Amino acid sequence: MNANIEFDTTRLTFRAIERGDLPALERWLNDFGTLRTAGIGILPRSTALAEQWYERLAGAEAGEHWVIIIERASGSAIGFAGLRDIDHRHGTSEYAITIGEPAARGQGYGTEATRRLLEYAFTDLGLRSVLLDVSAYNVVGRRAYARAGFHEIGRRRESDPLAGRWWDTIFMEATRGTR
Repeated sequence: MNANIEFDTTRLTFRAIERGDLPALERWLNDFGTLRTAGIGILPRSTALAEQWYERLAGAEAGEHWVIIIERASGSAIGFAGLRDIDHRHGTSEYAITIGEPAARGQGYGTEATRRLLEYAFTDLGLRSVLLDVSAYNVVGRRAYARAGFHEIGRRRESDPLAGRWWDTIFMEATRGTR
């Protein structure tokens, strides 16, 4: 559940997703730069669909933990991140992050947020392995994930279309004790 996730890093603050975040979520879901790397397709999203995303993320069940990422200096929301499909029996989860504000990209916020969420996953939740998938064309994201402790464990060949080309989906994993 989201209510118990509130923590800080040097430059970021994380908190539960709130209704007031809906305008930012809608803006991010309609930004090509965000959609290109989010893996959800590049189609405009209606206000109703943004509302559905908000309801899903804000009301996440016990198997999901989602947070809004806030740049501490400005107090502005710059993205969101979360752990989903949390399986305590097997000690596993999947990770997702979106840095939605274009000006916040390339500043190291994604790496910083990912490191903190991995710390939360391994220390607070007691997980052993966190998985993510990323498109091969998302070179910046892949580098950020590697800096945060993820390493490639496999690929699904030519499974992600973009701009008339088929790209691999890369699976990456971070494990407790190997970061």
